[in-house]
Amino acid sequence: MSGGESTSTCLACDRDSNATPLLALEYRGKRLWICPQHVPILIHDPTRLAGRLPGAESLSPAEGHD
Repeated sequence: MSGGESTSTCLACDRDSNATPLLALEYRGKRLWICPQHVPILIHDPTRLAGRLPGAESLSPAEGHD
């Protein structure tokens, strides 16, 4: 946002809470935000968040969600 205004945005799609609900998460001591649409990526294929989530390339997907 312009004018130095700080806002929370989805770590996957950059939408803010005016556009979509956001869920807070804490990772490596930092508060991050993700929208419900991208939670499945965080769970099942976190490497797709590489470059947006520090260390995502080393995260393993969840198993046993049958």
